[in-house]
Amino acid sequence: MKLKLAILAAALTLAGCVNLAPDHQRPALPVADQWPATTKSAGAALDWSQFYAGDARLVALVRIALANNRDLRAAALNAEQARALARVSDANRWPTVGAAVIRTRSDIPASTTPNYQAGLQVSAYELDLLGRLRNASDAATAHYLASIEGTRAAQISLVAGVASTYLAWQADTALESLATATLKARVEAESLTRRKFELGAASALDMATAESASASARTAEAQARRQRAQDENALVLLLGQALPVDLPPGSLVMPDVPVGLPSEVLLARPDVLQAEQQLVAAEANIGAARAAFFPSITLTGQLGSASNDLSKLFTNTIWTFAAQAAMPIFDAGRNRANLDAAKAAQGVAVAQYEKAVQSAFREVADALAGRATYEEQLTAQEQQTRAARETLRLVELRYANGAASQLDLLSAQTSAFTAEQALVQLQLASQLNSVQLYKALGGGV
Repeated sequence: MKLKLAILAAALTLAGCVNLAPDHQRPALPVADQWPATTKSAGAALDWSQFYAGDARLVALVRIALANNRDLRAAALNAEQARALARVSDANRWPTVGAAVIRTRSDIPASTTPNYQAGLQVSAYELDLLGRLRNASDAATAHYLASIEGTRAAQISLVAGVASTYLAWQADTALESLATATLKARVEAESLTRRKFELGAASALDMATAESASASARTAEAQARRQRAQDENALVLLLGQALPVDLPPGSLVMPDVPVGLPSEVLLARPDVLQAEQQLVAAEANIGAARAAFFPSITLTGQLGSASNDLSKLFTNTIWTFAAQAAMPIFDAGRNRANLDAAKAAQGVAVAQYEKAVQSAFREVADALAGRATYEEQLTAQEQQTRAARETLRLVELRYANGAASQLDLLSAQTSAFTAEQALVQLQLASQLNSVQLYKALGGGV
């Protein structure tokens, strides 16, 4: 009995003392040490509710999406599944102990003998001397941690998706209003031209031009109405429910986003951390594949009692102990192929990690480049729009007094409409760039 316990204790002590997996070292970041665009001082990314705090409507929509979105729910369930599988893999490292009560009956001539047994059993416990089971458990744990980062990445994408779709919806609503106002102005101009035509003060060409302009405005108004409806449908899909009727008013003002050094930013992004955990899992799988080349030792034991008399079952102690060693001799290259596959998977994981870092760097750099130029572009576009509005006002006065032609009026209306459209679209692009920068920095969790 004491010998058995001593052997089992020694086995547990030796198990896992050796690890054949390569030591994990984070690959060097394959990017520059500084961003290509000028940035402000470093700072931690704001929580999404703080970043979008200026628009109560958007905050309410994001909360609904986080609670209802099916993609995010699936990502969270995948993480739960990975966690359970990691627990299963870790359980393989420990003995399985079970209890059993057995009654047997032997019939021989002139005698019937019952036998009773009860005890604890340790079933096929593998000594993990070279870390095969531990590396398998480490790989499963790394997959679980990667799934956690995947869930964070899904949440960041969802928050950015809701914000981007909401901004597009707001912009297209403004464009629809602009198209409606333009249509109204052109219909009024058409009516005025028709009165002039009936009085002989306008030509048939002027009348045809006015009718064409009104039809063109109707087309633009219908297109804007359709685009706004499609934006609303996209928003409903992200929310996982219909738009609430009691949404609070909102007017989004994007705060400035502080940006730190690339090494600080990139290593905080969940997609980069997810890729690193996949690399950790691949390295652990190499250790498990290497351990398969060596003998495996399995222990089986039983401690209990036996008696022919049920009343004396627990008075007689019995125990058994067995050890089995299995050495791979010929496997047709299976173990070598498994090791080669594990090494190749590690190479793939390194490449995917480096790609994740490079993609993240470009996303941040592109957003910073946009931030550096949108303000200047918006200032110029606002000046152009003001000038186009004033030109249209003056031409309308001249046209009403007969000093400007129908063509002059149409040209001024078109220029003003185009400038207004460009301003709304540029404002949207600037806001979307801020959302993208916030997302690229890992904001949204």
